[in-house]
Amino acid sequence: MHAETRSATFVPGLLDGQVALVTGGGTGLGLATARELAACGASVLITGRRQEPLERAAGEIGAPCSWATGDVRDPSDAAKVIDTALERHGRLDTLVNNAGGQYFVPAEAIAGKGWQAVMALNVSGTLLMARTAAERAMRPAGGGMIVNVTLSPHHGLPGMTHSSAARAAVEGLTRALAAEWVPHRIAVTAAAAGHFETEAIRKYPEQVRRGAARTVPLQRLGRPEEHAWLIALLASPLGRALNGSVVTLDGGRDNWFGPWPPPTLTDETGRSWPLPRRNRAR
Repeated sequence: MHAETRSATFVPGLLDGQVALVTGGGTGLGLATARELAACGASVLITGRRQEPLERAAGEIGAPCSWATGDVRDPSDAAKVIDTALERHGRLDTLVNNAGGQYFVPAEAIAGKGWQAVMALNVSGTLLMARTAAERAMRPAGGGMIVNVTLSPHHGLPGMTHSSAARAAVEGLTRALAAEWVPHRIAVTAAAAGHFETEAIRKYPEQVRRGAARTVPLQRLGRPEEHAWLIALLASPLGRALNGSVVTLDGGRDNWFGPWPPPTLTDETGRSWPLPRRNRAR
């Protein structure tokens, strides 16, 4: 069964003739992103370490999508994947650094090996893929777009201190590369994703999954296609004007932590208290 051939949000042909590479594109938000970019007219190459989900995803999306295995932490794999895009399509317009990961652990229990693993995947892998794409494809072509996927909220992720540090580093990296690569016409942006309804959230403890939606003022988890729409927007011509920006998509969670609405704003029935009106400035 192939994906829809038209985007539900963007005009037909928004990315016609473009080539996009999505790391971690076989599952979750990466798969949703690949599907949307293809629906917008792009040819999409998805990559990851496991062949089976990549094959399944490419079969679902259909002809605009192909796959190649590779580890974003390995320089030879990074070069192989970029070269695969060039061999198959002759160009690479957009790199979506979606691959990433973390695990729950108290800060005092993070082992050195675990810290290094999270940093290598989220920070070093992102930089390696960005540099390789820039050097082998985008600079020779006179430009390109790089979108780095990070996480919200920005006020910290209790139980995932290593990921909080890694994702903050990627946002700093995004801003620095955006400024440094302006002469090469390579735009670099970041999308900070909140909690989404994907299989990834099911790996966390039950109490975390059960309470996740309650921590979002919107009172629901995000839908994968909403994240994919943001990535498509950043891959569009508007993305160049957003160079250096970190765009947060999290239903307002970046502005609040805990159940919503706060108990102090509700009565015994759970309804919000009427808030006093402020006098308008004269």
